[in-house]
Amino acid sequence: MRASRTVQKILANYEGETPGVKANLARMLMEGKLGGTGKMIILPVDQGFEHGPARSFAPNPAGYDPHYHYQLAIDAGLSAYAAPLGPLEAGADTFAGQIPTILKVNSANSLMSDTAGKNQAITASVDDALRLGCSAIGFTIYPGSDMALDMFEEIVEMRKEAAAKGVATVIWSYPRGEAITKDGETGIDVAAYAAHIAALLGAHIIKIKLSTDHLMLPEAKKVYEKEQIDISDLAARVRHCVQSSFNGRRIIVFSGGAAKGADAVYDDARAILAGGGNGSIIGRNSFQRSREDALAMLQKLVDIYKGKA
Repeated sequence: MRASRTVQKILANYEGETPGVKANLARMLMEGKLGGTGKMIILPVDQGFEHGPARSFAPNPAGYDPHYHYQLAIDAGLSAYAAPLGPLEAGADTFAGQIPTILKVNSANSLMSDTAGKNQAITASVDDALRLGCSAIGFTIYPGSDMALDMFEEIVEMRKEAAAKGVATVIWSYPRGEAITKDGETGIDVAAYAAHIAALLGAHIIKIKLSTDHLMLPEAKKVYEKEQIDISDLAARVRHCVQSSFNGRRIIVFSGGAAKGADAVYDDARAILAGGGNGSIIGRNSFQRSREDALAMLQKLVDIYKGKA
């Protein structure tokens, strides 16, 4: 596998990283139908842990089988497949070497009480990622939670170990918790802050939600208005989040969120492309559709990121 010039340019931004980390980043960036373009589409299937099996897979019962998701990612020509320990183990031998994988090493669940702090349990290790041949670990942080400082400290230690062993780190940076309003979870000032925090913690790939034009933080709002930061449309907000990720020196992908119509998914991708983002990490909007519909939608997304649709 020879890295394209575009991918080589991206890898050059990771000046402090080990050859193993860069090799695994290249492995994902060169995989599938978007290989070499600098764009990525990742299939994440960790929703069963947080939302439960019926809420996640009943719309498309084939999804109860972890092999289904491996095969979907492979057949769609995606960049990587991300999942917790159990699902990856369930297909690790059958699909060895066929798709780069990301081991989601922490998870939340919907059975916790409302009074519990917003946090996630560590459910896997860097050594598990090595054993399964994963390209990266994935870790969620909740900026705005009373538990956020603990989560920051956990991922710093895991990222250090992963980098030493040549494994890349993807940080899901989702504002949530006691300090964040519901509108604030996707407000542009908070989203950009979340992306920046992930970059500061050493994320090689940053995953955040697409944002609205809501400004939650009063002091930040003053700056946005004084400096006339453009947040007028989704592409502008993506551009600002890319800027907040070390001015584009870190790979940043955007989650698809809850299931929605295909046209909305395509519009999101066009905005990500226009704003300079690196792509989509799209779960429920793919695996909750029939296999035929999911493959058609994912192909359309590939075409969008190639500038063909």
